Amino acid sequence: MELDTYGLSRSRGYLSHYEIDEITLPARFDGVKQAAGNLSGLLSSGRVRHWLDQLADPRLEDWAREAAEEEVRTAMVHYSFLVQAYVWGEAEAPAHLPANLARPMVAIADRLGQAPLLPYSGYVLDNWARLDKSGPITLDNIYMVQNFVGGDDENWFVMIHVAIEAEAGVLLDNAAKLVAIAKNGDEAEAERLLVEMDQAWERIYGHFARMGERCDPYIYFNRVRPYIHGWANNPAFPAGGLVYEGVEKFGNQPQALRGQTGSQSSIVPAMDALFGVGHSADPLKSFLDELHHYRPVKHRKFIEDLAAQSTLREFVGKSGSQSLKDAFNACLNQSARFRTRHLEYAASYINKQMASNSGNDPDVGTGGTPFMKYLKKHRDENAAQLV
Repeated sequence: MELDTYGLSRSRGYLSHYEIDEITLPARFDGVKQAAGNLSGLLSSGRVRHWLDQLADPRLEDWAREAAEEEVRTAMVHYSFLVQAYVWGEAEAPAHLPANLARPMVAIADRLGQAPLLPYSGYVLDNWARLDKSGPITLDNIYMVQNFVGGDDENWFVMIHVAIEAEAGVLLDNAAKLVAIAKNGDEAEAERLLVEMDQAWERIYGHFARMGERCDPYIYFNRVRPYIHGWANNPAFPAGGLVYEGVEKFGNQPQALRGQTGSQSSIVPAMDALFGVGHSADPLKSFLDELHHYRPVKHRKFIEDLAAQSTLREFVGKSGSQSLKDAFNACLNQSARFRTRHLEYAASYINKQMASNSGNDPDVGTGGTPFMKYLKKHRDENAAQLV
């Protein structure tokens, strides 16, 4: 397995191989770029739909099929933010997305093989840039390019994810190498790669632990999270979803689509695939299986190929080397630890905030999943599958 086949790299992991501030979109996007660049101002006006209704439909169908992938992904970032702002930027969610946003959004999403709303890839993986282009991808040298309302909390939330994704490049590169190593039986090299992965996990935790420095749970829940919801299993859409006007293939029927979530990140699923970690059926597993189809196509393929080709668990299990087994188990424990940290953040950034709002079940997420209960279950299943 070669990382570049999947659009990945050791230095950037799943992050875009380009930086969005370096991509120039054609003149037909001028109105969209202006609206996206002033999105916080439009939202603060209290009538963001009034302004976005005035955007022209650039008729992107032919362009989206033929344009460079970097341009299409950049357009996906800007349009998906406008779509989310249109839906969630006023007190009541609309039943319909107007054709001037719906048609270009669907054209772009179809080219990329993704759903026509904000994905994790548009929110994080393609939505960053370095301040100093000669410097590293570190928290003191990156920024969030496209925002909703902006501010420290929104920016920092995304920047932490960008830093984690960059650090995870070592995990992905070593995972691809371990597929071959397990087949040729090189125990020493397998152990070296696993120890290196364990060290990369420590750096990831260093970034993860900094979330609370500049992203306050109250601000996140009330000023950041509302804009990233989807329209599946959401009481704001009594008809079952959002109607995309002017999109023939949807037949004027409501579309129930999942919102952006860190669970769309492909780091942990790739590690589960490499290490042969399975989870028994439950609502969260069904939810995560569904989210797999919201990932970029090449990222999906990487996870699927890892799962199909990895014999690492069997190789380590048959080995007589205790140090190799220890290195394998250390990485499994790191995945369990990551799930534990995710659980802790879900508790403080979502669970406790929901509990303070009368009428909300603090154990149920926006999508209707009792995430606290099942995050614990998945963490414990992960930790139980040592060799």
